[in-house]
Amino acid sequence: MDADDIRGAFLALMGSTVHERIPRSSLVPTDPTTLFTGSGMQQLLPVPLGEPDPRGTRLTDSQPCFRAQDIDEVGDGRHTTFFEMLGNWSLGDYSKQH
Repeated sequence: MDADDIRGAFLALMGSTVHERIPRSSLVPTDPTTLFTGSGMQQLLPVPLGEPDPRGTRLTDSQPCFRAQDIDEVGDGRHTTFFEMLGNWSLGDYSKQH
């Protein structure tokens, strides 16, 4: 399997469980408080700030990300600067039995 196969399989699985696929955000976001997209949920920032997402409560994406907080450790086999994050998001929709 290559990266395209893995991405496709993940997004197909999430689509089969009624997750709406959302488009990728730019690596350089329009949010003036953020220099680079550092996680797969950058485009969902309005949700924890109290705004509902118009696309629904179950979402999925494939997001290129840039990580710089541990840039001095890059290359040790565990740290990278540029990667793609696959995500599935529940915006208050999943529930647990208590």
